[in-house]
Amino acid sequence: MARDLSATLKSASLNLAPYEDLYKYFHTHPELSLQEESTSQKAAAHLSQLKVYEIHTHIGGYGLAGVLRNGPGKTVLLRADMDALPVKELTGLPYASSVTMRDADGVEKPVMHACGHDMHMTCLLAAAETLANLRHAWSGTLIVLFQPNEERGAGAQAMVDDGLYSKIPVPDYVFGQHVMRMRAGSVGSRPGTIMAAADSLKITVYGRGGHGSLPHQTVDPALLAAHIVVRLQGIVSREIDPSDLGVVTVGSLQVGQTENIIADRAEIGLDFRTVKLETRQKILSAVRRIVEAECVASGSPKPPVFTPTRRFPPTSNDTEVASQLAASFETHFEEFDGDTPRTNVSEDFSTLGTCKDIPCSFWFIGGIDPGLWDRVHKEENPTEEIPGNHSALFAPVIQPTMRTGVDALCIAALTFLRK
Repeated sequence: MARDLSATLKSASLNLAPYEDLYKYFHTHPELSLQEESTSQKAAAHLSQLKVYEIHTHIGGYGLAGVLRNGPGKTVLLRADMDALPVKELTGLPYASSVTMRDADGVEKPVMHACGHDMHMTCLLAAAETLANLRHAWSGTLIVLFQPNEERGAGAQAMVDDGLYSKIPVPDYVFGQHVMRMRAGSVGSRPGTIMAAADSLKITVYGRGGHGSLPHQTVDPALLAAHIVVRLQGIVSREIDPSDLGVVTVGSLQVGQTENIIADRAEIGLDFRTVKLETRQKILSAVRRIVEAECVASGSPKPPVFTPTRRFPPTSNDTEVASQLAASFETHFEEFDGDTPRTNVSEDFSTLGTCKDIPCSFWFIGGIDPGLWDRVHKEENPTEEIPGNHSALFAPVIQPTMRTGVDALCIAALTFLRK
């Protein structure tokens, strides 16, 4: 049966040259989280040209969904994310982004599709056309969903809270994919947890400011924050079971404006990753304990303030669904790994399923030029670097990445919608 699906898809294979141009457009015109207006309009316009999708816009912000009803059967939702990152692109590509935008704080930032969301959107639009052309081969309902604000971990929940499933049919299955630092042409998935949960906090600690020459008259928040940063490194190494997953990262530390003034506060940007809920709680408790104790030890005049900034759930694949997809993928793709390693990268994709107890499955597609990948991994040139997601140098090779992404989405849908 899986071979029949593969043959069916190959018989309807699209010329992807127009989609390569569309990908370059998305890459050149990135938009930050919560500001994906033009991106959403571009995707909606493309879906409209296919003339078979009912289109729903402005769901949870600039969220977009297209619904193709094709007789009785199951309902499958395929999802892509749309937002870009505040990163200055350094790829040197002829279609590189030179866009700047004001972020949520009103600060002008360079913007880049440094995480592959431009590829995700393009693959989903191409899959939408392919599956529309294959309506004779399947029966049911197909939903293609374009989600805003993934990078801040809130877009999927915003769409749900805005009545997503009162506007479109409730799916029987929810599927998604992500381009990753893997060999282009390859696909990887696994049953169970495939991506970790993530939490981010802003921690504000208080000192007493003064002249840099008179430290004895102050409480120095720079020194206080430095002690906290060092102590936080002991949480995973000394408090978390080595067989469990835990990552604690201080991504930002901001204190003071000039050299000879001791400031009155410091802000620590903290990110941590877990799989188990009990481990998440253990890390949260340890962070609070350490920060509060260091503030007491330093004589801080005010208690610290903990401000959650984002939270991603773990991404867990339904075992039975992942098994069925693995059988289809293994037949269609030459490079498929059904037990790909779990990653500490996080996604809010699963919220689209867990809100209604819908089975989900998520997989990875490679985006690294095969020649570069082979040179590095065969140690012909081990010093050559392979940029990963969120890097200013991240640039998925367009093919075979796109063809693989389109096929993966189509194979997933056909596995559950075939006649």
